[in-house]
Amino acid sequence: MSAPGSLHARGKVRDVYVAGADRLLLVATDRMSAFDVVLPEPVPDKGRVLTAFSSFWFERTRDLVGNHVVSVDRASFPTPFDADPFLAGRAMLVKRAEVIPVECVARGYLSGSGWKAYAASGSVCGVPLPVGLRESERLAEPIFTPTTKAATGHDLPMTLEETEDLVGRGLARRLQELTLTIYERIADVASERGVIVADTKFEFGFSDGELILIDEVGTPDSSRFWPADTYAPGGPQPSFDKQFVRDWLDANGWDHEPPPPSLPADVLSRTAAKYREAYERIAGEPWARYRERLGVRADETRGAT
Repeated sequence: MSAPGSLHARGKVRDVYVAGADRLLLVATDRMSAFDVVLPEPVPDKGRVLTAFSSFWFERTRDLVGNHVVSVDRASFPTPFDADPFLAGRAMLVKRAEVIPVECVARGYLSGSGWKAYAASGSVCGVPLPVGLRESERLAEPIFTPTTKAATGHDLPMTLEETEDLVGRGLARRLQELTLTIYERIADVASERGVIVADTKFEFGFSDGELILIDEVGTPDSSRFWPADTYAPGGPQPSFDKQFVRDWLDANGWDHEPPPPSLPADVLSRTAAKYREAYERIAGEPWARYRERLGVRADETRGAT
């Protein structure tokens, strides 16, 4: 068992620290990944936006399924984390869980890799769809399109049957049910605030034998957010998420393999603004109020990457 305070794991965006025998601290950095590659420059305050969103959704979906959150209040974190102002607003104390190796994706609209798969085969992850759908079109009902959970490289699409082979039929069907139910809850709340959630992904795990929701929920990193008032199927949509960065990378000819190009300052600042605006719209809370509520110091910048 690693000592409290030691680094447990480092992902594309999050650093995970040991916080006790059955606790971890998830720290959302300002790192940005696109096409499963970490980009060179951080996006200001991005980690806090991710934590703010996750905290918002964990609270609003706990009646559907339990989750791993213990606290987002730095003052309640164990030593040495309680004394670190950098962690304010960007870290969550969570229960340890045995992670299920499936990225659980729900799609209510045909976009991104889902659109590419449909254009090539008329189906997405083995789910056949009607002929003649347009890019970004709303589906008759949301669909479950799981992928592998790759430690490095790209996640790969799976059918429901392949998911059953991986984790068992009963668990795969429960993951499908929960994924679609949680997506519908998130999409309904966002719709009331003028935002379309085109698709999103979840992770699940087991803690003390209970299936729970883990990692992040309903963030601009794990979801596509579109403004409802400009929605027009037939092509890509304006978005509040990192699609803006993906589009810039594609327009500049990147092949989605390392090393990625550097992002210009205006792309970073506009991306940060989109992330903050998404939170303010959906949560109904000014971004400055979130920072104040979680005790973020105005001059805090250390270690955001």
